[in-house]
Amino acid sequence: MILFAGPCVIESKEILDEVCRFLKKTISKYDGIEFYFKSSYDKANRSSIDAFRGPGLEEGVEILAKIKDEHKVGLITDVHQVSEVEKVKEVVDVLQVPAFLSRQTDLLEAVAKSGRIVNVKKGQFLAPWDMGNVREKLKRSGAKRIIFTERGASFGYNNLVVDYRSFPIMKSLGVEVVFDATHSLQLPGGKGSSSDGQRGFIPYLARAAAACGVDGFFFEVHPEPDKALCDGPNMVDFKMFEDILDSIMRIRAVL
Repeated sequence: MILFAGPCVIESKEILDEVCRFLKKTISKYDGIEFYFKSSYDKANRSSIDAFRGPGLEEGVEILAKIKDEHKVGLITDVHQVSEVEKVKEVVDVLQVPAFLSRQTDLLEAVAKSGRIVNVKKGQFLAPWDMGNVREKLKRSGAKRIIFTERGASFGYNNLVVDYRSFPIMKSLGVEVVFDATHSLQLPGGKGSSSDGQRGFIPYLARAAAACGVDGFFFEVHPEPDKALCDGPNMVDFKMFEDILDSIMRIRAVL
């Protein structure tokens, strides 16, 4: 099972250390998990100009490199511009294309040519079969391993809904499919100057996705989500993550 997990954004190296140690310890209880630690050096798509974005490319990549070296983990992070790819690929194992950039041809071509695993978050505005065009762009540009992540579709104002038909439809495209259980419970712009979330529903959607046979999961994890500087309402704390991981692994064991 693929697992992308970690804090939304780099707040400090100390927090990354704490979360990474916890995740490694928790994951070690199970067999068959392909783990990549996740955190962002820059959150370019924020509700407000005053929102916390992270340390930026230079400092952020340095911190991620230290995490990789000290904790011996694979890394995933998102890139927003073609110009970022060359620097980030030297450290990161999986390059992620954010949902709102999932149709940006130049960016897709750049990550495909990087030689790294590519994870594209399906745009909230796209039908699952539309991702066939994304796959074609990546394949023609040389991508060897492609992952698509479902993170909900826009449903009215400030709301997302997960259509579980999306998983088999995207798998039929010949890619691996991951479920982003935390961002799917985001309420974009729900607090006016920031997004809100419905953390309490995350376990239910995650278990349903496990029953659908997804190839993996994406979780944003924080020691104290309510104090997080970004996406706190839809992140999970350590106890919730442990409970969810145990339940989805039990479901996968009987499929």
